[in-house]
Amino acid sequence: MKPDEIHTVIAILREEYKNWQTPAVTIVAQCNGSPFKVLVSCIISLRTKDEITAQASARIFARAKTPEEMAGLSADEISQLIYPAGFYRTKAEQIALLSRRLVDDYHGNVPDEIDELLKFKGVGRKTANLVMTLGFGKPGICVDTHVHRICNRWGYVSTKNPEETEMVLRRQLPPEYWIEINDLLVAFGQNHCHPVSPRCSSCRVAGACERVGVNASR
Repeated sequence: MKPDEIHTVIAILREEYKNWQTPAVTIVAQCNGSPFKVLVSCIISLRTKDEITAQASARIFARAKTPEEMAGLSADEISQLIYPAGFYRTKAEQIALLSRRLVDDYHGNVPDEIDELLKFKGVGRKTANLVMTLGFGKPGICVDTHVHRICNRWGYVSTKNPEETEMVLRRQLPPEYWIEINDLLVAFGQNHCHPVSPRCSSCRVAGACERVGVNASR
């Protein structure tokens, strides 16, 4: 993909996005989601299907909507609420711990800086960037497996891991697309540009895609 083709590709994906299922964490953010809710739903979503993430988030936020309320729940209670999310016991312990830390050290407020968010156990760059973009509406580029895979498949970047992809995109991707790139590519990856056998024959951005690493497609 030529660098200037990104504008056309983003415009197409914006149109197609209307036909795709919105990622679960984005739904949380859109439904009056606080930075805390975005943070918790991000943790739940790791290695978990969107449908499960949405259901687990709804259950836990029905019980606790703030760090103070969440800190009043035990890890066992949280694990029951977010089951069957992947690694639900580990995530429950992380959610309980970060909620207590937010209350004790941050006056119940989620910090709005990536470096500060990374101090919390279980919070990586993907989660930190998603909290920044969806929770606070601040510039950031959330790179998960979809963003990393698709940007490399397009030939827009040539990187070995999501963190390297984020750094290249920060230099190369026009700032106006930073916040929405994750939403667009997660939905694109879930609904069309699959990891195995992507739907290239019906893809509207196929003309700009170099199909790096694609051995079979539909």
